[in-house]
Amino acid sequence: MHIPGPEPRADGGVGAVTAAGGLHTYQLRLHEEYGPVVRFQLPGADTAVSVADPVLLEATAHLDERPDELFAFLAPLCEAENLQTLAPEQHTPWRRTLLSVLAGRPSHERHFPRFTELAAELADRWAAEADKGPVASQKDLTALTLRMICQYALGGDATDPERVIAAFEDVLTEYLGRLYQVPLPGTPEERAERSDRALAYLRATVDRVLAAHRSGGRTDRSDLIGALVAAGESPVRIRDTVMVTLLAAHHTTGVAVSWTLHLLSRHPEAAARVAEELDRELGDRAAPTYAELRRLTYLEMVLKEAMRLYPPGPYGARETAEPLMVGDYEIPAGATVFYPFWAVHMNPAHWPEPERFRPERFTPEEAAGRHRLAYVPFGLGPRSCEGASLAMVEAELVLAVLLKRFGFRPVPGHEVVPVERFVLWAAHDIPLRVTPRRG
Repeated sequence: MHIPGPEPRADGGVGAVTAAGGLHTYQLRLHEEYGPVVRFQLPGADTAVSVADPVLLEATAHLDERPDELFAFLAPLCEAENLQTLAPEQHTPWRRTLLSVLAGRPSHERHFPRFTELAAELADRWAAEADKGPVASQKDLTALTLRMICQYALGGDATDPERVIAAFEDVLTEYLGRLYQVPLPGTPEERAERSDRALAYLRATVDRVLAAHRSGGRTDRSDLIGALVAAGESPVRIRDTVMVTLLAAHHTTGVAVSWTLHLLSRHPEAAARVAEELDRELGDRAAPTYAELRRLTYLEMVLKEAMRLYPPGPYGARETAEPLMVGDYEIPAGATVFYPFWAVHMNPAHWPEPERFRPERFTPEEAAGRHRLAYVPFGLGPRSCEGASLAMVEAELVLAVLLKRFGFRPVPGHEVVPVERFVLWAAHDIPLRVTPRRG
């Protein structure tokens, strides 16, 4: 059966994406108009097919290759091959090593006290500045989660973490600026030189940490670099892994928390229920222990509903090695299979009243009645996010610390507009008024 979709355009589809306000909103419109499977033009892909129905996604869940051109902008971060597009025979053992650390309780518990200190430092600053006006929640929370992932990926061994953070932001600003053609200060040559210096500094920092591991014989499996050393990965692959981990982990977790606070500021009844749960479970303590996170069940439901409405990574992509049947449609070999996570999460056949914020969708009873691929904030299949469980730990901890101490209100008149900037970003931040809950 012919796959429906818009007529081809001479510009390769760029104009349609721009007119829709970005690829994330373009996908919503495509699926509203053409149904669950849509063929469309995508810069960097000759044939792109988007699948927004979880039942049909099952047929694609085994795909284990990413299209090179769509991820080429990340190649300069890697000295060896682009880790986002490794061939399956290399990707599978590398992924197994990452999962042994990122998904493991020993690793989470080891870093949890420092994560708690970092979250408390932000809470202290917001408390001190509460009478100075709204906080820039998105900016502050992404900075916090970058500090967290630097602590995690470098094992606390970076001698100057603030410089590491500044250098990484220089690199990220330059590469994302190129991808989205964002106007930036300075000439292209000046920006490229600054980015190259920052990248060289980051690699040298990782090298120093790596040398300390090798000389000290550290092979702690709860340590990212230690686990990569123990797995026999080369120094270049280890450096690249740390860089990609920094990239993938900090913006996603930070925006997930800021979107959650945005929603709670507009739904005071849900915010009150979170505060009640925190008071009941923590008493007078300012932060949960690692073990107590699992008891914060309503907080977890709120976070999951926020990531349904505003998935931090709004889409993913795979490539077909051979023809693939998806329902009644045949996707040809060499096509890009596009995963529009936001459109999947807004599919009314699986999410009644999809635009409504309702954390109760994630009670065990409701979740059990839903298709497993109806909710895919961390992707699906063998290329899904290795850091999913770590991200949830970080986000729940930060939310618990902030919501134990503060109530949040929106800033009247400020429109929060989601835009796609590698993650689902708020165009002009998410300013929030902060009110201390206790003296």
